[in-house]
Amino acid sequence: MYTGAIMVTQPVYMGGAIKTANDLAAKGEELAHNNLENKRQTVLYAVDNAYWMAVSLKNKERLAEQYKSLVEKLQQEGGAARSGGLKVDVAVNTADLELTRARDGVALVKMALCELCGLPLNGELRLADEGVSQAMPDRMSMGAYATDTTFSARPEVRMLTNLVDMTELNTRLIQSLYKPHVARAGGYLVSNPNVFNGFEQKFAGVWNIGIVMQVPIWNWGESKYRTRSAKTMTTIANLELSDLRSKINLQVEQSRFQLKEATLKLEKSRKNLAAAEENLRCANLGFKEGVMTVTDVQRAQTAWLMAQTQHLDAEIDVRLAQTSLHKAMGTIGK
Repeated sequence: MYTGAIMVTQPVYMGGAIKTANDLAAKGEELAHNNLENKRQTVLYAVDNAYWMAVSLKNKERLAEQYKSLVEKLQQEGGAARSGGLKVDVAVNTADLELTRARDGVALVKMALCELCGLPLNGELRLADEGVSQAMPDRMSMGAYATDTTFSARPEVRMLTNLVDMTELNTRLIQSLYKPHVARAGGYLVSNPNVFNGFEQKFAGVWNIGIVMQVPIWNWGESKYRTRSAKTMTTIANLELSDLRSKINLQVEQSRFQLKEATLKLEKSRKNLAAAEENLRCANLGFKEGVMTVTDVQRAQTAWLMAQTQHLDAEIDVRLAQTSLHKAMGTIGK
């Protein structure tokens, strides 16, 4: 006896499972996009920090060269006067050492920047702010950083929001399994021998079409327990989302405070730098007139170097604080 059958079923109503599954797939795709954006912002944050660190070290290298020129000039003048030659020699050697350290630091941080950017480690990398005398930060008021209280710009928040939506959709998907299901069905059945003309020894078949309905009656509480478990996952996801928003709010406020503190530090460093430059000018003039010693000039040079370094560090701190605030608000790279 030979039999064969082809059956085709088309769902009509599956308790909302089909639409819910499509929505769940769309949320999964959105979650993947947000995860990609989160990784992109993380890379941008790391690159931005490495970039400004490289700019800082490059400017410190230039500053070391200027300091070396100052002490070498003092060495010539001090040698001619036969006064304080040993102290000046020590200062020149120290300047050479600091210059070597600065150059080594620039090379290492540029290698790290190349690694983050996917460039060859030994490649020549020239930064846009490398030749700028002062990497002046953007003059932006604190009001320019408007805070979104929902932090929807942060990909982490969007990812957890997607997770909350997915858990809700999963609850609906579980509930749909225990609702009535209706489907259209049709097919063709063939057999040999067939039953149409006695038991005729040849292939013959019959078409059939109908409606199939499945109605759950009793499942021993399975639907209730599975639905309760799914709703618990939604509650956990909502708690995690609320906790994340609180942490981001704290992070934003900390970044704002750091930016405010760095801005005040920059303003003070500008005043200290102006005073140190005037002090150095007076010391050089007094040394030429013979009313100041080599030690006085060295002190003025050291104070000038310290003021320049503090001013440079303050500028970079403002840049890094701005980057941290943009990262905390989810607006980095936008």
